Amino acid sequence: MLVADDNAHMRRIIRSLLHGFGVREVAEAEDGASALETFNSHNPDIVITDWAMPIIDGLELTRLIRNPGSQSNPYVPIIILTGHAERRRVIEARDAGVSEFLAKPISAKSLYGRLIATVVNPRPFVRTKTYFGPDRRRYDNPNYKGPERRSGAPPREPHDTMEIDDATIPENWG
Repeated sequence: MLVADDNAHMRRIIRSLLHGFGVREVAEAEDGASALETFNSHNPDIVITDWAMPIIDGLELTRLIRNPGSQSNPYVPIIILTGHAERRRVIEARDAGVSEFLAKPISAKSLYGRLIATVVNPRPFVRTKTYFGPDRRRYDNPNYKGPERRSGAPPREPHDTMEIDDATIPENWG
């Protein structure tokens, strides 16, 4: 795992929680630039990043990682942490390619839930002219009782990348 946060205390909390979950290797970075270097040299399985960091913030870090032309793994799950959970921020993070969103203050339960979501229920990836990242929609909610808008849609594997023409995407897609 890679934990990127400019607050050493928060990195320590997350590292302790991850060790408690059984994670053996946790690399740390105090800003987005060093996080990108660490990401490229360590190839972590999951990235947990704060939104507001110096040099490169968490959203820009996500965009750099998601760049399909990069030498690293653009499919890595990215969990973003922030103290600001307004709807527009959630949408902005989603549109940057974040896999999961976690509002501070975090709890062991909420962090564990996001980790499980990225491992057990990963979202397939989508590529358009302007976006590459996890599909912004979730699939297969067994508790959903409403009308089926996507009935008959074939299931996809998490790393299947679906090509979509941007012209067919409504502006409020998501």
